Amino acid sequence: MPSHRHPRFLAAAAILAIGLCSVSLSIGQNLSAAEPVKILLITGGCCHDYDYQSKTIQEAFKQHKIDVEWKVVQEGGNGTEAEIKLYQDPKWADGFDVVIHNECFANTTSEEYIKQITEAHKNGVNGVVIHCAMHTYRAAEFDDWREFLGVTSRKHEHQSNYPVKVVERDHPIMKGFPNDWVTPKDELYIIETLWPNAKPLATSISEQTGSSNPCFWVNEYGKSRVFGTTYGHSNETFADKTFQQALVRGTLWAAGKLHD
Repeated sequence: MPSHRHPRFLAAAAILAIGLCSVSLSIGQNLSAAEPVKILLITGGCCHDYDYQSKTIQEAFKQHKIDVEWKVVQEGGNGTEAEIKLYQDPKWADGFDVVIHNECFANTTSEEYIKQITEAHKNGVNGVVIHCAMHTYRAAEFDDWREFLGVTSRKHEHQSNYPVKVVERDHPIMKGFPNDWVTPKDELYIIETLWPNAKPLATSISEQTGSSNPCFWVNEYGKSRVFGTTYGHSNETFADKTFQQALVRGTLWAAGKLHD
């Protein structure tokens, strides 16, 4: 028997369909400027597949139809101590909207070297910090880098599939982030200090102690703003579409290019 749909039902269905389409629109629809986003990606060091991660980050922006001018600097080998030559230039970050730090050099401790990086950010260079950036310069005895990050972390727990709880649902970075997202196999970083200008966006629970740890957050450092995540150890995490979307939105937010 044929079904006769009430006009109000058809109108409601049409509105729903439009809503679903709008959800699938590219993040590029929310950019605050048409010109390319200028991103400096600095990577290298211990313990991770930085070739894969760098390519995957760039591909994520392409998939979301974001026009980007990239500069990728991968230096320092695969050890825990290095000084990247780029930072020797006082103007190392000039011309970029945002700098992504995906480095892992825990045992680099030179105060002069580290402050060349943090001073640029304090003066207005926006930043994104991923995973082992939180343990980079861990052995340093001063806090400039940790204040820039917005968190202090000195250890991580075992790899597992960690549920992520969104605690700032209205923040533009978390738009579209699912309520039930569980990480691929990754490491939970233990956050011992959340700096005063940092705000958690999402947290995960330690399987060992039951403590709650920020895993996505934003921070204000001097004239800059910073987006951070402690996840990103495994290639599986970088391949995850939810993680990619958070990285893209977080990077655009830090660059001042995202509006909703």
